[in-house]
Amino acid sequence: MKAIVDIDTCIGCGLCVTTCPEVYKMEGDKAVVIIGTVPKNNEECCKKAADECPVTAITVS
Repeated sequence: MKAIVDIDTCIGCGLCVTTCPEVYKMEGDKAVVIIGTVPKNNEECCKKAADECPVTAITVS
């Protein structure tokens, strides 16, 4: 599984970082993905962060 944050859409609320800090971090005022392939044990929180993003800036595949 991979996660992508659309930095043009991201509003920098930080919810994804709070939900899944193993996958996301804040870089300036935007969230970024910190790992290439999401480990199996972090897939659930990664998906939850994407689902809860208020502007749907996160895509997981």
